[in-house]
Amino acid sequence: MNKIRIIPCLDIHNGRVVKGVNFVDLKDAGDPVEIAKAYAMSGADELVFLDISATTDKRDINLDIMSKIAKAISIPFAVAGGIRTIEDFRRVLGVGANKAGINSAAIANPNILKEAADEFGKERVVLALDAKKRADGTGWNVLKNGGHEDTGIDAVEWAIKATGLGAGEIILTSFDRDGTKIGYDLELTRAIAENVSVPVIASGGAGKLEHFYDAVTIGKADGLLAASLFHFKELEIMELKRYLNDRGISVRL
Repeated sequence: MNKIRIIPCLDIHNGRVVKGVNFVDLKDAGDPVEIAKAYAMSGADELVFLDISATTDKRDINLDIMSKIAKAISIPFAVAGGIRTIEDFRRVLGVGANKAGINSAAIANPNILKEAADEFGKERVVLALDAKKRADGTGWNVLKNGGHEDTGIDAVEWAIKATGLGAGEIILTSFDRDGTKIGYDLELTRAIAENVSVPVIASGGAGKLEHFYDAVTIGKADGLLAASLFHFKELEIMELKRYLNDRGISVRL
């Protein structure tokens, strides 16, 4: 069994780390470079940096912050938000990111996943998949533009198509659970994980230790992403790792 990765997510807005609920009501959580350094020292396996307003503001990702983070930490990190072109991939990876995540632009032009995988390797191409449960409860639709727009695309079908084109990993965020601390959407996570052959990172809803365990054992997640729990010191990464290890989940201690 591969080791389960614990991955803090830093949502970045106007150069600061923020956290909200259902993608809104943002609260300041600190300086991204200092927080990245702290996480790297506290046992995080990887980091994710999401520029949450780059797409909606139609601006480029903040490469200056990404470059500073790359110089400050030695663990892998992924960058997402505002990546629209192959050149954007090139620039993000060029300043030191290990992976680049793409959402809205891939929905508009799915072939960019193949182009990116061909040039950089699929292990560096991440599909950022934001999903919301349909009102009739029959499944989940893909959201784009920072969760502001429902595409009507089925999330499972999109995951299958995107990984077939070249996405080597999925960061799967439940819009319904984001920031709620009531637990990951296990049904959604499992539905995606069982239909793709690439790692699936569960995101959205972690509130206590049991939620992480359930995401692995029930949701079949390969990685566990959280934000506010870690940012506001409600849970320490090594505490979580020890908890999982004691219950037979393979983690890096």
